[in-house]
Amino acid sequence: MIKPVKRVQYVSLPSAEHPYSHLIETLKDDTTKFFNPQKLNDPRYDKLPLSIRVLLEAAIRNCDGFHTKEADVENILDWQQQQDKTEVPFSPARVLLQDFTGIPAMVDLAAMRDAVAKHGVDPGLVNPKCPTDLIVDHSLQIDYSKCAIQNAPNPGGGDGPNQSQGPSRRGSQCGGQRGSCSKASCSDPPASPGRPAAVQQIENTPLLCPFHLQPLSDTETAVKNQELELGRNKERLEFFKWCSKAFKNVNVVPPDVGAVHQVNLEYLVVGTDSHTTMITAWASWAGVSVGGIESEAVMLGQPVSLTLPRVVGCKLVGSINPLTTSIDIVLGITKHLRQAGIAGKFVEFFGAGVSQLSAPDRTTIANMCPEYNATVSFFPVDQVTLRHFKKTNFTEEKLELLEAYMRAVKLFQSYDELTEEPQYSEVIELNLNSIVPHVSGPKRPQDRVAVSRMKEDFQSCLDEKVGFKGFHISKEKQDTCVPFLHCGQEYQLAHGSLVIAAVISCTNNCNPSVMLTAGLLAKKAVEAGLVVKPYIRTSLAPGSGMVTHYLNTSGVLPYFSQLGFEVIGYGCATCVGNTAPLPDAVVDAIKQGDLVACGVLSGNRQFEGRLCNCVRANYLASPPLVVAYALAGTVGIDFEKEPLGVTSEGKEVYLRDIWPSREEVQQTEEDTVISSIFKDLRGRMEKGNSLWNNIEYPDSVVFPWNHRSTYIRPPSFFSKLSKEVPPPQSIENAHVLLFLGNKVTTDHISPAGSIARASAAAKYLLSKRLTPREFNSYGARRGNDAVMTRGTFASIKLQNRFIGKPGPKTLHIPSGQTLDVFEAADRYQRDGVPLIILAGKDYGSGNSRDWVAKGPYLLGVRAVIAESFEKLHKKQLVGMGIMPLQFLPGDSADSLGLSGKERFTVAMAQPGGPSPGQRLTVETSQGKSFCVTALLDTEMDVTLFRHGGHLRYVARTLL
Repeated sequence: MIKPVKRVQYVSLPSAEHPYSHLIETLKDDTTKFFNPQKLNDPRYDKLPLSIRVLLEAAIRNCDGFHTKEADVENILDWQQQQDKTEVPFSPARVLLQDFTGIPAMVDLAAMRDAVAKHGVDPGLVNPKCPTDLIVDHSLQIDYSKCAIQNAPNPGGGDGPNQSQGPSRRGSQCGGQRGSCSKASCSDPPASPGRPAAVQQIENTPLLCPFHLQPLSDTETAVKNQELELGRNKERLEFFKWCSKAFKNVNVVPPDVGAVHQVNLEYLVVGTDSHTTMITAWASWAGVSVGGIESEAVMLGQPVSLTLPRVVGCKLVGSINPLTTSIDIVLGITKHLRQAGIAGKFVEFFGAGVSQLSAPDRTTIANMCPEYNATVSFFPVDQVTLRHFKKTNFTEEKLELLEAYMRAVKLFQSYDELTEEPQYSEVIELNLNSIVPHVSGPKRPQDRVAVSRMKEDFQSCLDEKVGFKGFHISKEKQDTCVPFLHCGQEYQLAHGSLVIAAVISCTNNCNPSVMLTAGLLAKKAVEAGLVVKPYIRTSLAPGSGMVTHYLNTSGVLPYFSQLGFEVIGYGCATCVGNTAPLPDAVVDAIKQGDLVACGVLSGNRQFEGRLCNCVRANYLASPPLVVAYALAGTVGIDFEKEPLGVTSEGKEVYLRDIWPSREEVQQTEEDTVISSIFKDLRGRMEKGNSLWNNIEYPDSVVFPWNHRSTYIRPPSFFSKLSKEVPPPQSIENAHVLLFLGNKVTTDHISPAGSIARASAAAKYLLSKRLTPREFNSYGARRGNDAVMTRGTFASIKLQNRFIGKPGPKTLHIPSGQTLDVFEAADRYQRDGVPLIILAGKDYGSGNSRDWVAKGPYLLGVRAVIAESFEKLHKKQLVGMGIMPLQFLPGDSADSLGLSGKERFTVAMAQPGGPSPGQRLTVETSQGKSFCVTALLDTEMDVTLFRHGGHLRYVARTLL
């Protein structure tokens, strides 16, 4: 991330020694210095896209003759000729981690300290050289919700005390009108005498807004979820606290402050989270999302290798429809850009239509950047940006300096001034008036459905064959209705019935307008006499305390709560599969009728089975539409023709009757989302909370690993680490671990969500004397390589051609047995057999997750042969020493007649080792031979592969 108002701190060399010292200027405050690329007097600069100008400035500023050379500066300046051809280094000023990707990164650094210490090197030298912010936000789970208090799991791991819930301060909210209920499954369990004192201490403490200490309505749910979050994740939090004290340049933001996306915008960018790119919407900062392995390298002082991208100019014209929310605009742009095929490119927005988008709108659009496969979505600084910064308590002096700097380097955009447009690689035009409200689903975020067509589209999904959209329900079974009892009252479920409705963190909560629209819709619904059926698992997980504050201040929070959308805490919850189990009666009804039950969430990702195994259809929607579908109780509704519900007086209420006007939302936003909510943010965040502040941590340079822990464990990446780089080795007589098709996502590869009781990871935890209630989630145990390796390829939706049906199984070819993927890989490794994976197109699409590479590496996978790869995942494989091999154009496993049961040999032990783009020969035990391309793009890729990945490369630089 580039911070333009603090340039002076980055001029590390004396001006006489820096090759571009003649470009240094001083702003009118006489203290802030910066490099002005305009002083190059090169006509190519004015033609560069603004995002490329940002990269150029970073290269000039960091030019040290080693990591960044003058030739790199020249290549960026010559972008028109070098795009898509030349690699350049990018040295970020900061790394952003969230705890799911942050804990393996920090565990790796702690293990690296052990490794260098064994070679006689001071372990204290292992520190992030790049300032690193780690935000603890992904550990929150919904154990308590408005509908029912769950029997939540105890902390698990090690030999910690068994925890369960304490007594409630009121009856559970159930029943037709969400009144009190005495049903056993919905009542609070008794207090546990083993509950830690810290948890008992806040048992009856009312929840206050963490930033403004104002009482909130109906607070019990969030308090109890926070208690359990801090209890069950005790080992992880102790480790994080040790990291914040033992490592230099590490800042840990404690739990219950907010989600990484929101906190980053409010407070704090290469980042391990896939939504780091949202920062590019604010102040011409370059936020690049990479994998955890690359971020670890950046933390240790290595630049990111970035291919000079093609830059697509997205010209926005027309006026926004009053009923269209920013989420509709996001999904509209996502579809438009996906169809344009912009994978791996920068997208830069320009045109008069940009001025209609608020800063939060732009943030939401940039946050979806991974969904249309762009590397960066860039919005220039303009008057809208400056007005937003003024709201967030920027002083007039800072704003003047920011504008002066941006104008000096030609990064400021004024739509009133006639200026020459940059020369883009290509230009796409989008009329904002053409965008209408949409949802996305039922299985993939790119499959958009106009709300006006939702009912007929869901019907077509029932009819279609099983695939990206279809469920193939026979006509005679499409009208199935299953009655069931919930809290003493009878309800019915049918195909399309809603059972999960989540207004959650991530994409939407960074945009006040959509959250306030949802809140005002809830208010009008309650006033109209509408209710949400109590068996629907409703939840509200604000992105931060700031969101809770403005929802409360605007007066809509009690109405959210009355409909069941109670604040459950701060952090990623439903979006990453951390959802409380559905009521047993609901699950039984779904199974009995083989129903396609539905979930609707205001997140950005909803692959099939991610929210809950028994919920097959999942839709992304804006927060107000989540509330609307929850009120309707089904996705099979035409909002224009059918009412949301009927009041007790028999009056039909339609969506149009309660939808707030754009003017009403804007006025509410103006009145509530004001500078006061930002004023004390930094102090509140650094203060933490009493539970976090009371956590004890070891005072040591190397981490004292507890070998009985099932949460934190030193990984084996540094075993047998030598000072010398080993020579390249061919892959000989490898077996195929998995034979996969097209569109294998990172959700299929990397462990996420809950740990299934019959999984290999569960067997491991059971062997450690843990009960299923103590399993926690894969995210929480991401610092334990034994759990994560067993969870790799453990998705219930994995389509392995060896098996013929979805599931985490594979064929152990020598024995002919069908085994868990881990068990088969373990047998192969014990027999000394290397492994490869065969796959189709777009292997590794989806989130940036380091375990999509670490897991296969620890399973013994040496190479992946696929028809094509997601760019980021290809880099991740190289970063772990796994060779990505691509079939030649027109070739595939099927066209070559491969069964997957052959043994494969890949000749890589050639003079000089593999080189970028080299063709290699693959021979099979059946006598077939074919060529593949080694997807090593640069000499740096070759270096990393020969070292065995980023971690070993960085460790050897210290030996």
